[in-house]
Amino acid sequence: MNEKLKAERELLSPPGDDILETIKFLRMSQAQLAQRIGKKPSKVHDIITGKEPITVATALQLEKVLGVSAKMWLNRESHYREKLSRLEQEEFLEVCKSWLKEQPYKQLKECGYLKAKEIGVAMVEETLQFYGVASPEQWETIYVKEYAMASYRKSPAHKDALGSMAAFLRIGEIEMRKLALAEFSKATFKNVLQNVKEMSAKHPKDFKKRLQKLCANAGVAIVYTMCLPKAPVSGATRWIGKNPLIQLTDRHKTADHFWFTFFHEAGHVLLHGKKEIFLEDFEGYKEDKQKEKEADEFASKWLLPQNFIDDLPENFTEDDVLKIAKQYKTDAGIVVGRLQHLGIAPYSFGNGLKKKVKLF
Repeated sequence: MNEKLKAERELLSPPGDDILETIKFLRMSQAQLAQRIGKKPSKVHDIITGKEPITVATALQLEKVLGVSAKMWLNRESHYREKLSRLEQEEFLEVCKSWLKEQPYKQLKECGYLKAKEIGVAMVEETLQFYGVASPEQWETIYVKEYAMASYRKSPAHKDALGSMAAFLRIGEIEMRKLALAEFSKATFKNVLQNVKEMSAKHPKDFKKRLQKLCANAGVAIVYTMCLPKAPVSGATRWIGKNPLIQLTDRHKTADHFWFTFFHEAGHVLLHGKKEIFLEDFEGYKEDKQKEKEADEFASKWLLPQNFIDDLPENFTEDDVLKIAKQYKTDAGIVVGRLQHLGIAPYSFGNGLKKKVKLF
């Protein structure tokens, strides 16, 4: 406990101090007071030391015996308990300062989620409010054990990454509240994907807003989140209440990665359970390989079917890539990205055909 809080606690006076002064003035002992108000001496001692609160009934009894109004005793009690609770809260927050080491507080400040200028009680309180929890214990229960612990490598090296992951997930929840979402409809979302497929081929400047609006009409929340340190996630999918939430980042900075990640996450929404969470490219996270494979295949079928390779000449050029893109009504950068991913083309090939993505 710091010296300031220690001094405040020592100076804090319980209403029992006033009781002692009053009975001393009346030349009355604690035992006599107990007898007059009909309580055990041990009970009166606990009231005087602050271990027991002064209830309305006790205040009325003290009013009769000591001649001091019940209202005064109740006000005194209320003031004492409030100040005691605030001191205990500050002492608790002091202990919690070490918890901030696990949090990406610098990035949260940059994004406007935290305002405190330095590590201290105020920042702890703001961080708890950001997560919507009362203590680091609840934070761990909700954002670590529930979401990650069962599928995450339990090692000290990944402790900080869990803090960034938790912040990433929480940002998604906060930003989702700002969206007007329709009731989720699987059929509507499938229809939306056709429009998104066409948009991915053109990649218009306002793709962010258009994608968000299209999906919101189907009851799917799209939230754009910056990558946080030690948690470079490409995307994440989970259900919040009755609506699926897809969080997308610009980790790889290219349209082919962005659109593949979107359709991959859409695959999770349509193919997999509502109680699961999927984190893409989060080091240390033990993913369900079968479900990830299914989501990959889903994304591939929508953006560029696997058989496109059969239509490429053996020594293909960028012109051939452009022809394939036109044939399959997709973006040339998506074709290049797929060729690179499959190991058919080196990572130096065709990068000029890739469009850049910058969400922030």
